[in-house]
Amino acid sequence: MWQEWLQFAIAIAVAVIGAIAVALIVTGAMRLFVRKRQWPASLITRARRPFRAFVLVIGLWIAIAVTFPDPAWKPALNHAMTIVTIIVGAWLVGALVLFLSDLALGRYRIDVPDNRVARRIRTQTLILRRLAIAIIVVLAGGAILLTFPEVRAVGASVLASAGIASVIAGLAAQSVLANMFAGIQLVFSEALRVDDVVVVEGEWGRVGEITLSYVVLDLWDERRLVLPCTYFTTTPFENWTRQGSALLGAVELDVDWRVSPSKMRDQLTRVVADNHLWDGRTAVLQVTDAVAGFVRVRILVSAVDAPTLFDLRCAVREAMVTWMQRTMPTALPTQRVLLTEAEGETAEAEEPRPDTGGLFTGSAEAVERASAFTQAIPVVGATADGADDGDPRS
Repeated sequence: MWQEWLQFAIAIAVAVIGAIAVALIVTGAMRLFVRKRQWPASLITRARRPFRAFVLVIGLWIAIAVTFPDPAWKPALNHAMTIVTIIVGAWLVGALVLFLSDLALGRYRIDVPDNRVARRIRTQTLILRRLAIAIIVVLAGGAILLTFPEVRAVGASVLASAGIASVIAGLAAQSVLANMFAGIQLVFSEALRVDDVVVVEGEWGRVGEITLSYVVLDLWDERRLVLPCTYFTTTPFENWTRQGSALLGAVELDVDWRVSPSKMRDQLTRVVADNHLWDGRTAVLQVTDAVAGFVRVRILVSAVDAPTLFDLRCAVREAMVTWMQRTMPTALPTQRVLLTEAEGETAEAEEPRPDTGGLFTGSAEAVERASAFTQAIPVVGATADGADDGDPRS
């Protein structure tokens, strides 16, 4: 009996040594490719541990199936090794999915200008990676459950009543499924991508992460705003980088009527020419309003992206205010108040003036003007030749 256990121990040792040897051979072969290409290094980093575990489990399973001395325990051990193999195999497949996604992400950088295509590829790759990992986990869990005969019997009965089960599952998981499909729709319709600049609920920020159920926004003040995916498919939102990152921004100033728009326009040209934040596309100064004692001047400038545009607007506003204070103080906003002395006696009532008439009455011209809007009314009792028939109005 002890000889059988000794053979089993030797088989286990051989399996372990063989697994280590296979892992070392594969790793060495991959390292030879590292010298010429970059992707084998990433593959080794991602798949080294799950590959070694998978090879070791397969070796141990073979050793147990061939040399285990107690036949009564073989079915249970085979079942356990099947479950372990499924788990390690799912781990290895997941690592390969991560490697392929890293390979795709490495070819498209988002830290460079004009990265719209890179952001689209990155967003779709990340969502597909999460979806693939979720499918692998679900399939592995289902495969493990199907190794139990009792579960297979239950599965057959469930499939027989699939109609009722699907309705119940659909009602129970309606919100989850809605968010999942909304996330997939967002990614492949390109309505929203990672690193897009958006305005949502009055908050400005960048899309930091898109999952199958929610979207994380990195706000400008380092807060995080988490919204469900269904929000972006049912609610309007602003996407400032849908086609490109370049934007226009306005700076509005309320100044006095004594301002000189032409001088301000010349100064604006000098300000943006000396500012590296300006992209050279647009620099316009216009008077958009002149009521309520002020003249409203709007300055329109452009920049390569939203953060740069914000800083450019602040810089232009400060430069124009400083210039007006220094060279054109009369153009600064001024509130005027008229002061009058109170009269000692009540002014006499103004004598009534004769009525000079209005637009349609009071003069021959006014009456003639009114006749154009009045329909002639026939006089009762007048003869055909216009003779007087005794009517008092004739």
